[in-house]
Amino acid sequence: MMILSEEAQTEVTRVAVLAGQILHQHGAESRLIEQTTQRLGLALGADSIELSVTPDAIVITSLYDGRCITTTRRCYDRGINMQMVCDVQRICVMAEKQLLHVKEVKKRLKRLVPYKHNRWLVVLMIGFSCGSFSHFFGGDTAVYWTTFVASSLAMILRQELAHRHHNPFVNFASAAFLATIITSLGVIYDIGENPKIAMAASVLLLVPGFPLINAVSDMLKGHINMGIARWVFATLLAISVSIGIVAAITVMGISGWMR
Repeated sequence: MMILSEEAQTEVTRVAVLAGQILHQHGAESRLIEQTTQRLGLALGADSIELSVTPDAIVITSLYDGRCITTTRRCYDRGINMQMVCDVQRICVMAEKQLLHVKEVKKRLKRLVPYKHNRWLVVLMIGFSCGSFSHFFGGDTAVYWTTFVASSLAMILRQELAHRHHNPFVNFASAAFLATIITSLGVIYDIGENPKIAMAASVLLLVPGFPLINAVSDMLKGHINMGIARWVFATLLAISVSIGIVAAITVMGISGWMR
C-alpha cells in the first residue's frame, strides 16, 4: 500500500486538480470531470477525492489517513477540444495501471497541447456543410454557392475575433451579421430560385449544439448548477446570433426567411 507524506499528498492534490482543470477548460461534462479526477487521485495514493465543479472554478479536497488538503483552481474557457479530454483520460488509465507515478503524470499533463486543424480546412468544410444544408432545404446550385461563400466568410471572421480574444457573444453576433448581409444580397439580386434559403443555412455554423448537449447531460446527472450555467451560456449565444441576424435584415431591408 502506498504511504503518502503531507508533501506527497499535496502534490497528488495539485496533480488531480490540474487534470480536472484541463477537462473543465476544454468542454468535458461535469460527471466526467468528477470521475476522472477521483480515479486519478485514488490511483496516485489518496484515500478519497472530494470535489466541487462550478462554472468558472474547480475545488478539490484529498483525504489520506484522516488528513485533508484542499486546493482551488480557476477554469478559463479554452474552447471545446475532445483531444485534450481523451489525453487526460489516457493518462488517468496509465496511472491506474501503475505505469506512471505522480511526477510523470504531472509532467505529461503539463505537456498537453490542444491539436488544432488547419484553419483554412475548417473554413472549407464549414462552407461545404452549410452549403449542403441549403441543398437539403431545397436550394439550387446558386443558393448552394451563396451559402458556401457567406458561411465561409463568417467562419473566417469568427476565427479572427476568437484569435484576438473578443467576447464570444460579440463574436457570434458579428459572424451572424456578416453571413446574413451576404445572403441578403442574394435575395436583393434574386440569385437562385429561392435565395432566402441561404439566409437560414449560412448561420447554422453558429448553433451552440455542444454547450446545450453538455447542459442537458449535466442536469440529468445531478449537476444542476453547472447545467443551468451552461444552458444560460448557450442561450445567450443563440440570442447573440439572433441579434446579428435581425440587425442585418434590418440594415438590408429584407422581410425575413419566409418564402
